[in-house]
Amino acid sequence: MTAARIAARFADLRRRRQAGFAPFVVAGDPDPETSAAILARLPGAGADLIELGMPFSDPMADGPSIQRAGERALAAGQTMRRTLEMTHRFRAADRSTPLVLMGYFNPVHAYGAAFAADAAASGVDGLIVVDLPPEEDAELRRAAVAAELAVVRLVAPTTGDARLGRIAAGCAGFVYYVSITGITGTKAAVEEEAARGVARIRAATALPVAVGFGVRTPEQAARIAGAADAVVVGSAITDRLAASLDDAGRARASTADDVIGFVAGLAAAVHGAAAP
Repeated sequence: MTAARIAARFADLRRRRQAGFAPFVVAGDPDPETSAAILARLPGAGADLIELGMPFSDPMADGPSIQRAGERALAAGQTMRRTLEMTHRFRAADRSTPLVLMGYFNPVHAYGAAFAADAAASGVDGLIVVDLPPEEDAELRRAAVAAELAVVRLVAPTTGDARLGRIAAGCAGFVYYVSITGITGTKAAVEEEAARGVARIRAATALPVAVGFGVRTPEQAARIAGAADAVVVGSAITDRLAASLDDAGRARASTADDVIGFVAGLAAAVHGAAAP
């Protein structure tokens, strides 16, 4: 089914006149078992779409929170192959929630030419490769199209109109609007500016628009949901996970519950907001 799940979910959200909520978590953080438990519970907490981070040692678009999450995951032995095993287990239990891998090209390249096909076979619906611009993504996009994976592209506040058109032309699934300039978790999105950015993107494409980078609280998520088709929260969830760990950085018995409770509050805020 692959990318069709993304279209089906956004169609359902439109019928319900709701914006969607998309939590971002890093695969393997803080350890494989806890991470898998959190992933499995996200749909029940209200996640309409899940972005699963591919751990990488040099995540240049991410702030300290997600950098540390990647370091914890790598130290615990997370690899791309283990991430795909994780998505396979998730998909065996959940046939409907779209799952998008997000990260950097180096781990994808290191995995090899079979990456797109293996990701699709494991139940992944789409890819967001942050450091692979449209001018460089043709090879990956061909493999993704063959595997029926959506390649989601990013638009920044500084993206000009001509480039926006090129980005939209090769995008699938949805467009990810990066609502701030800078790295994740370091600034707060400004709702009015985000709304203007979403309106610009909608003038260029009929694809849904998800807004992320800089959304941290339920109140802010609800305000962004008034303009966007989906709201993405990552660093704030990662911070909540980190705060739940013991002094040695290990998961406590309550870690998954703490994260899922926070996610549920964000999802409820997004779903309760006025429809875009």
